[in-house]
Amino acid sequence: MKNSRSESYAAAGVDITAGYKAVELMKKHIARTKNEGCLDDVGGFGGCFGLPMGLEEPVLVSGTDGCGTKVKMAILMDKHDTIGIDAVAMCVNDIICCGAKPLFFLDYIACGKNIPEKIAAIVGGVAEGCVQSGAALIGGETAEHPGLMPVDDYDLAGFAVGIVDKKKILDNKRMAEGDVVIALASSGVHSNGFSLCRKVFDIDNNPDSLYASCESLGGKSIAETLLTPTRIYVKSILALLEKVDVKGISHITGGGFYENIPRSIPDGLCARINKADVKILPIFDLIAKTGNIPERDMFNTYNMGVGMSVVVPASEIEAALEILRANGEDAYVIGEIVKSENEKIEII
Repeated sequence: MKNSRSESYAAAGVDITAGYKAVELMKKHIARTKNEGCLDDVGGFGGCFGLPMGLEEPVLVSGTDGCGTKVKMAILMDKHDTIGIDAVAMCVNDIICCGAKPLFFLDYIACGKNIPEKIAAIVGGVAEGCVQSGAALIGGETAEHPGLMPVDDYDLAGFAVGIVDKKKILDNKRMAEGDVVIALASSGVHSNGFSLCRKVFDIDNNPDSLYASCESLGGKSIAETLLTPTRIYVKSILALLEKVDVKGISHITGGGFYENIPRSIPDGLCARINKADVKILPIFDLIAKTGNIPERDMFNTYNMGVGMSVVVPASEIEAALEILRANGEDAYVIGEIVKSENEKIEII
């Protein structure tokens, strides 16, 4: 009578051999992310990473996040090779707001059934995000959850660690009236507000409508546009920090302008944003029109075409724009810092 542990586990819905195969398939992706801090290969019980030398007071900065229900879009489209970029972006774009350079990243995938090729595709996207941000992918976990999740479903989250010299941590207390707010264009919806997108476009009940070509989106489908990966701003911001006196950075994620920009503004000051200067992407116009969503609610939910904002002195506007544009960003001025005892953001 056979009663091996592996057979019993397989009967319960967990395929250990699929996990082994997934790890083998993802190793080629992980190899792309190796940097000077990597000390071992993936497969141990912990990922080891050597801290860089030369910093007077090194401070580690960490961030963890997921992709929200954007994962549902990847599942509906059966396209899994870019959602990992989103997972990395949501973490590294946060820690760069402190001035920290990403060092390494770990991912966590929970799935109803481990299909090795699908898991490898997801990790391939994670690796691409790591390459874009300069972080090493030093470990992760794939957890098979039969009975807890449908077999085709999965969720993805990540964890990033960066480093910055203590004296270079961004301090918004130096921000002053007359400083300028610069926008860095987003690539689209990024990874927030997808529950509202699904409701507006009735995605759960009518997914086929997502695949038709849409003239207002330049001929792309709604599905293709929504699945566009989150832009990673790390290398551009690191280049900016070397040359310009950056006084504050905001990653525009869930909560849009109204929640995120104030997080980098000190008491007594306000970011006055000129609405007419914001390059609103067509997808946001379509969401607002289709869902009959008020403008303030749009700015309170989505990035509206601005993935990150940076505050610099007025005297350094041209230098900042030149650096950002040289690093591939569509960067432009959207506002200024003014005195205010009431609000930290004003959109006029």
